[in-house]
Amino acid sequence: MKLSLEEKASLTSGGGTWHTTAVRDVVPALTLSDGPHGIRRPRDSSTGSTGSSGDALGLRDSVPATCFPPAVALGSSWDPGLAGRVGAALAGEARALGVDVVLGPGVNIKRSPLCGRNFEYFSEDPHLTGVMGAAVVTGIQSLGVGACVKHFAVNNQETDRMRVSADVDEQTLREIYLPAFEHIVREAGPYAVMCAYNRVNGVHASRNRWLLSELLRGEWGFDGLVMSDWGAVNDRVAALEAGLDLEMPPTGTDEEIVAAVRAGRLPESVLDVAAGRVIRLAERVRARPRHDGGWSAEAHHELAREAARASAVLLKNDGVLPLAPGLRVAVLGEQARSPRYQGHGSSHVVPTRLDSALESLRTAIGVTFAPGYRLDGVPDPELEREAVETAAAADVAVLFLGLPDAAESEGFDRTTLDLPAVQIALLRRVAGACPRVVVVLSNGGVVSVAGWQEHASAVLEGWLLGQAGGAALADLLLGTHSPSGRLTETIPLRLADVPCHLHFPGSDGHVLYGEGRYVGYRHHDTLGTEVAYPFGHGLTYSRFAYSDLEVRETGTNEWLVAFTVANTGERAAQEVAQLYVAFEEEQPTRPRHTLRGFAKVGLEPGASARVRLPLTGRDLAQWSVERGGWRVDPGAFVVEIGASSRDIRLRAEVTTPGDGYLPELTGMSTLGEWLAHPVCGRVLRERLRGAPGDSEPDPALLRLALGIPLIKFRTFGLGLTAQVVDDLVAAVRTHS
Repeated sequence: MKLSLEEKASLTSGGGTWHTTAVRDVVPALTLSDGPHGIRRPRDSSTGSTGSSGDALGLRDSVPATCFPPAVALGSSWDPGLAGRVGAALAGEARALGVDVVLGPGVNIKRSPLCGRNFEYFSEDPHLTGVMGAAVVTGIQSLGVGACVKHFAVNNQETDRMRVSADVDEQTLREIYLPAFEHIVREAGPYAVMCAYNRVNGVHASRNRWLLSELLRGEWGFDGLVMSDWGAVNDRVAALEAGLDLEMPPTGTDEEIVAAVRAGRLPESVLDVAAGRVIRLAERVRARPRHDGGWSAEAHHELAREAARASAVLLKNDGVLPLAPGLRVAVLGEQARSPRYQGHGSSHVVPTRLDSALESLRTAIGVTFAPGYRLDGVPDPELEREAVETAAAADVAVLFLGLPDAAESEGFDRTTLDLPAVQIALLRRVAGACPRVVVVLSNGGVVSVAGWQEHASAVLEGWLLGQAGGAALADLLLGTHSPSGRLTETIPLRLADVPCHLHFPGSDGHVLYGEGRYVGYRHHDTLGTEVAYPFGHGLTYSRFAYSDLEVRETGTNEWLVAFTVANTGERAAQEVAQLYVAFEEEQPTRPRHTLRGFAKVGLEPGASARVRLPLTGRDLAQWSVERGGWRVDPGAFVVEIGASSRDIRLRAEVTTPGDGYLPELTGMSTLGEWLAHPVCGRVLRERLRGAPGDSEPDPALLRLALGIPLIKFRTFGLGLTAQVVDDLVAAVRTHS
């Protein structure tokens, strides 16, 4: 049935806060829901009204759903299979709740640990982010629910997020901030992508033609729908022209589209394409079989518990963990009783149930408890005194510390890495009263451990672990399971060590990404700066050995990397083996090494496994602005296998022929570029042979000359006139 101009325009904006627009009986309305780690379906979303709470977005009144560990935790599992199962569980609940599209996952890079929304993102590394994000998307869409990957692109802060221009050079964009999106688009085929609020190099993402059309669709082959973040559109017509298909929520401006078409300012064909993408999304999600409306809250809670166990990272342990039977254990800290298990903002989920670590430990072994501090950070000497007395009567004190709800959220960034002062003061006093203290952290973004971790015998980073996190932490503390999480971001010693520190969050409407490609471990490992804990770090209750590294060439610029991992300890545990590609340069021109593969391996004591990971030319490539594409230079590189970015166990040097590209040289190309060229260098040397003063050059003069464009030598008496240079260029083209 042919749609009118008005009907087509209406399809490109929402029909309500959480619905697309229905057109007669031709196009059904689709229900959208926030859901990176749980389905947040407002109770009154079917009517589009604000309900009794007066909350138009339904942030405080949604239907109960399983709150799985947010991405900050799930990413730390380094387990794509687990992430895919969580995605499928999200889809099952979405279908039961009548949700067609899940607004997630969020795959923005953790440029700064201060970003208030870091709890929704996986990592500081684009490879790990892309793999985990693709797994979640595949899981969600396995049941016919659409996934909407967000926020595209370069949305790495909350400060001034709706206006700020993220000013980033092209190489950094291509190597750090775009690869996760590209990997997910190519490997998982998401039904939708959500544009970010911010500007990218001066142009709002919602109307950025290069981003939405040339790159996303033209270069990567994305065939889905692009929707706006809620309120991100400033110009409906310009956004539609740039490649944005759906404005959410509606602003009542459909007539702007109609008027632009009728005035000839907007081709109707552009509108047809956008409306067609909305229709195709409806066809995709409505083609799935009917759902019986049921799902097991208990089974999903157990999955959330498994995911939480896999995500906590044991940073430090002097042997106090796991807790030995028969010990007198004091549990301290209000967060043990009142868990903080998710962040605030659009992703906030009403859980189906909530486990606390205190109750889980009480049930398992019996413990004493004292809250120790107030969650609002106001000092309370009486609470502190009670906690110290409770610790003094115990063999081990398990102290739960972390950031309060008000410290981090969507909408604003943090200003410090520090824990609340009342918590640090309590830790110092407890350490003076009890010989062994275990600190359990709860936070959505990295917190500083410098200045207090010496008071702890063990530190377990619990992140935000979802509704089953309390029981999962008890499992790990008691040793019924071994910790297996690994850091997906570096923990610096101090905020000033963060590479973007002098630029974040910007000013005057701009934030300069002045650190370039040197984000996270790429910065710290290239410079060799000291950190509290490196990327990829995490301890467990066993030990692992690596051996027998083999790198076998399987094709041009393709290799298979194989090695053996063995459990040499006394407990069953999991190891995360990490593959890095390293470049050893006296003066760095690129990050010293980058993560290019990983595998999570579970082994019984004494068992071993052979791990095999592929490596391709793209894994060696740098983005060349001059070429407008990826470049693989010929030469040697090093394959590194390790347990973290700074715990490298195996190394092997490999050579690549490069990608065969020979740059076009001109008279303005330097002498060094000419001599380094396999064809041009030979031609130039032949022409220079017998030139006046031909003799062995002075080394210092040669180094000086290598940086001079060839045409500039016409005045130096070497016979390199403009005509000779033109002839050289012509000769090179003949030989190429």
